[in-house]
Amino acid sequence: MPAISAVFTINHVAALLGEDEGWLHDLSIDMFPEDGCLHVYGVGEDGVTAFTQDGIHNLKQIIDDERKDGRAPSKPETAK
Repeated sequence: MPAISAVFTINHVAALLGEDEGWLHDLSIDMFPEDGCLHVYGVGEDGVTAFTQDGIHNLKQIIDDERKDGRAPSKPETAK
């Protein structure tokens, strides 16, 4: 397994994927470090959820499964 060289905060991943950050947080609760989901301390008072590249890939799969099963919210509108 290659070393982790970068992690991406949940708010960055939400913007990247065009998804609601709160919903991604709910989906990430059942993810583990082995899945590429980490909790990073020192960012904000309580830390922040972050993902490796593999974690983003795994999260996309979870999102696809949720959409396929009709359990996904509408994508948030982007600012114009």
